[in-house]
Amino acid sequence: MNPIKYKMLLSLISLAVFSGCATKAPYLDSKFGHAVNAAKGQQTLNPDASRNTDPVSGLDGKAGKESMDRYDESFKTPPPTFNVININSGQPQ
Repeated sequence: MNPIKYKMLLSLISLAVFSGCATKAPYLDSKFGHAVNAAKGQQTLNPDASRNTDPVSGLDGKAGKESMDRYDESFKTPPPTFNVININSGQPQ
């Protein structure tokens, strides 16, 4: 047998043998990302909230402004903190 034909035959046989080792993507890859999208959907209270153009009811303008001002001030001067747990270093009080 001619060496070139032998190499071609050997390469065709090896391709046929190794093609059996190649598999398609597993079934899990076809569902990649579905769990994240399902979790986001379950955590959304109202998915159509952006389509609601009605104004907020139950809060007038003055109360809304005051609450926003208080919210802004809370970052400028945060409320004082205090110790909840009284831990001493073994010294009697």
